[in-house]
Amino acid sequence: MARGLLTPAAATATVPARPRQLNSRTAWTTALLLLLIWSLAQLGIGDRRLVNPGGITQVAQFVAAAFQPDLSAQFLRLTFEATLVTVGYAVLGTFLSLILGFAGSLLVSETMWKAWMPTRRRPTLYRAPWAMSRGLLAIPRGIHEVIWGLFFVIILGLDPLAAILAIAIPFGAIVAKVFAEAIDDAPHEPFDALITSGASPFKALLYGLLPQALPDMISYAFYRLECSIRASVVLGMIGAGGLGYEILLSFQTLNYNEMWTLFYALFALCALTDLWSSVLRQRMGRMVTCTTSDATPIEGLAELPRRGQAGAPQGDRFISGSLIAAGALTVLSFWYIDPTISKLWAPKTLTLLAGLIDDVFPLSLTLPQLTVLLKLSGQTLAMSVLATGFAAVGGLFLAFPAARNFAMPGALTGAGSHGRARRWLGAAVLVFTRGLLLVQRAIPSPVWALMLLFVFFPGVLPGALALGIYNLGVLGRLMAESVENMDERPLRSLQALGTGRVRAFLYGVLPLTAPRFTAYTLYRWEIVIRETVVVGLVGAGGLGRLLAEQLSSFDYSGVAVTLLFYIALTFMVDLASASIRKAYR
Repeated sequence: MARGLLTPAAATATVPARPRQLNSRTAWTTALLLLLIWSLAQLGIGDRRLVNPGGITQVAQFVAAAFQPDLSAQFLRLTFEATLVTVGYAVLGTFLSLILGFAGSLLVSETMWKAWMPTRRRPTLYRAPWAMSRGLLAIPRGIHEVIWGLFFVIILGLDPLAAILAIAIPFGAIVAKVFAEAIDDAPHEPFDALITSGASPFKALLYGLLPQALPDMISYAFYRLECSIRASVVLGMIGAGGLGYEILLSFQTLNYNEMWTLFYALFALCALTDLWSSVLRQRMGRMVTCTTSDATPIEGLAELPRRGQAGAPQGDRFISGSLIAAGALTVLSFWYIDPTISKLWAPKTLTLLAGLIDDVFPLSLTLPQLTVLLKLSGQTLAMSVLATGFAAVGGLFLAFPAARNFAMPGALTGAGSHGRARRWLGAAVLVFTRGLLLVQRAIPSPVWALMLLFVFFPGVLPGALALGIYNLGVLGRLMAESVENMDERPLRSLQALGTGRVRAFLYGVLPLTAPRFTAYTLYRWEIVIRETVVVGLVGAGGLGRLLAEQLSSFDYSGVAVTLLFYIALTFMVDLASASIRKAYR
């Protein structure tokens, strides 16, 4: 064969195959763009009744009151007591959710099912019960804690136990999923060795897997406390008490000065919890993030990235002190809140539960009701898409200024390394951006919705904006943490070659952070679809608004049907989000 000539077979072997133009990533990208266009069409832009100009005055008064909070001794004492109630609900709800979550993780862990059902002939025999257990776990996770709160208020009354259980049950399902993933992702060599030597699955878990998964579990538990604080505020708005209840009372009387006092207490509480959780996760040597509804959860639902890094340093006093403080907080919260546990098995509770079941069943669904539910389901889906898109775009712009390694000395792009004035400017931008994100996620989404309803008429737009503003605070923070934890070596290499700041950012920062940003956005979409019920309950629109009407008229059968549509919509978004993440991975 002449030199330089190739046979047809050789030519075929050396020419790489052209990538397919139509693949799963392209298909999902097209579908998402079409979904976004359809969601924008649901806003009804151009409708003169979309905006209420008369409400702008109320918004101006609300903003002006931020500079004149009510600092009277009596109201400050009330604020302090309400803060203690909110913390108590959050701590006890988190504690119970961790117990339920750990027990549930054993039932949904693939590793444990393999150990319980070992067989040589049919090694995949465990898959059916394992998939069924995960499916059952998705039901309590798919129902927002506000709905759980309303359910427990009906059968338990306005007892603190109602708020604690409303947090613990959906969050426990989320924790079970996250803990199960931590168990399944841990190195299995010690576990397999113990099983082979004849140890029981539980003992093998206790000595072979838990020591490796425990750092992730502890880190996630403290992050779950942050979510519980925000959830307890939202539950307070349905009568549970605490900061949420006082905020709602002040809002109903249009006493904005009192509202801002309560907001400042909430900002301080969230800032302290965020700081505690962030420092602990850094000490643990992990970055554990939860996309739960911050009201739920959901919270998520959680990523346990950077697996294989060093675990928690041995003998770290901050970690041991945090665990001791968490235990003390749990005991003090139980003493201060004093939930009436005996109500769970009281005859009156069982009677009310039986009456509620009789009111719910049998379920009925007529054709006109189906038409209304499908229409409102579309509005709810559009609301979630627009809110997630708004939060993602805003997070992309705010994440980098909110990252310590972006504008401070020695920053990723070199900004902030030239002179004291530049360093002060970088510090000011960092503090302002982080403060803005804190305010956005500290104020519950129902409060954002109530304020926006001054300016906009009920519908998709105020609900989407309220959820977008709130989730921007959460998503922006997660994105900022991604920037702070990114691998800086590729960027440093580009800078060493003399690449300009703009190109270094485009080719050295964005490619490294974009996959994590995309994953976080899709995780938040799963949470946002659940949170639409909260803004709907205050009149923003969608299925949540119908749910509020049904609850006010005691139509519990209609409530059950609406919740079934909500759960189906949630499952659909969860499956789509998981498929999109897999395609983009």
